[in-house]
Amino acid sequence: MMQIVLAIVIGGAFGAVLDRVGATNPSVLGRMLALRALALMKAILLAIGMASILIFGGQMLGIVDVAHMSVKAANAGVLIGGALLGAGWALAGYCPGTGLGAAASGRIDAMVFVLGGLAGALAYTFAYPMVKSMGLLDDLFGGKVTLAPVPGATYEGLYQGMSGDMLGLILGAVFVVVAFVIPSRERRAPASEMPAE
Repeated sequence: MMQIVLAIVIGGAFGAVLDRVGATNPSVLGRMLALRALALMKAILLAIGMASILIFGGQMLGIVDVAHMSVKAANAGVLIGGALLGAGWALAGYCPGTGLGAAASGRIDAMVFVLGGLAGALAYTFAYPMVKSMGLLDDLFGGKVTLAPVPGATYEGLYQGMSGDMLGLILGAVFVVVAFVIPSRERRAPASEMPAE
C-alpha cells in the first residue's frame, strides 16, 4: 500500500513540475519541437543529464543497485513505436507524461489525448498476436543490451571498451553541458513565416 501512496505522491509532484515548466502546454511543446523556444528542452536535457550522473555515480559508489533497472529489448516494433510516438507528440503537442499532467490541470484536449492513448493501448492489446507473428518483436542488436556493460547487470554491452557506469557519467555530463550551452531565449519566426495582419 505504501508503494502505491508513494507512487501517487511522486507522480503528482512530477506532474506539478511538468506544469510549472510549461511542459503541459502544447504551444510550448510545439515551439520546442520547432526549435524556436528551447527553455523546456534545456530543462529536459538537464534533468536527463543529472539523473544519469546520479544513477551511474551512485552505482559506482555502491549506493544504487542496478538490479532494479530494466532494459527494454531492442526490436523493430520499438523503433516503429518510437517514431509513431514522436509523430504523435509533434501533432498533438503532448507525450504520455505531459498529456496526463495537462489532463489533470483540466485541459479538455489533453483528456481527449489520454482517451486516445488508452484506446490505442487497447487496440495494440488485441493486435499483439498479429504484430508478434510478423516478427516485429524479434530481437535486434542482441535484444536486451546496453551501450556498454554495467557492472552487476545481466545485460550485455555493445561497446566493451568502457564501463557502462563511466559512459553514463560522460553522457550525463554532455547533456548537462548542452543544456547550459543552447540558448534559452525564444527565436523569432522569420518575416516570411509571420501571419499576415
